Formats: sequence, C-alpha cells, structure tokens
Amino acid sequence: MEAEVTIRPFAEQHAAQVRELFITVNRLLSPPDLRDAFEVYIEHALAEEIDRISAYYAERDGCFWVAVTGDKVVGTFGLERASDDAMELRRMYVDPSARRRGIARQMLQFAEDECRRRNVSRLELSTAEIQQTALALYRNRGYRLFVK
Repeated sequence: MEAEVTIRPFAEQHAAQVRELFITVNRLLSPPDLRDAFEVYIEHALAEEIDRISAYYAERDGCFWVAVTGDKVVGTFGLERASDDAMELRRMYVDPSARRRGIARQMLQFAEDECRRRNVSRLELSTAEIQQTALALYRNRGYRLFVK
C-alpha cells in the first residue's frame, strides 16, 4: 500500500523532526556491541550535517527533502554532488512507524527524477551492510553493488 506522502524541500520548520528521525533510525541500526561507536557517529553527523542541513547541501551543489504526511516528517533524503556526472543519495530514512508503505520507493524515484532534471547521468547510493532493507530496495530497482 502506497502511503499518502508529499515530498518537499527541507525547511527550518522540519529541523527538529529530521534530527529526531536521524537519531532514532541510527540508534535502531546500532548493534549492541557498537552502541558507543554509533553514539559518537550520531553526534559527529549532527554537528557536521544534520543541524546545518541547508548550508551543508548548498555547499555540495545538492538539496535535502522531507517526506511528510500531514505535518509529520516520515522520511528524509538528500542529494549531493559526487562528481561532474553523478549525485550521491544520502540520509534516506523512513520513520519506523511508517515503513512498508512505499515511502522509500517514492523518495528514491524522486531522487532519480531530480537527477534527470539536473542532467546528471548517475545516481550513487551508499549504505552499510547492516541496512539490509535498503540494500534489497536498491537491488530491486536495478542498482548494482560497487565496493569502494
């Protein structure tokens, strides 16, 4: 079942919900034996990126979007320039209470369409092995694994 969501550019009014979603999802991903390392990662990412989204993505020829239902942020994602012909998809998260409703698929389609609009020929995705659901989505959409 597809969710009734609207994808819109990030605005400062979304900042608190984006921050909360980022922390929640990363804590859920954290294996118990790596909890301390994840907390360090979360704090670093908040300072470097999440707490300054507009500036961060502007500095990287990109943009950040939120998926909203009503006034609730249920998903996030950003695009930043990876090279002259590529953008990188970043911070694609879906609220745990809103999963399995097609939101990630809608956000990925939006990102692909945005690349076409910008005449960018390649969309690069990066994720960790612990994000098996994301890897399955990307494989199902025809993306190939490239190990750096």
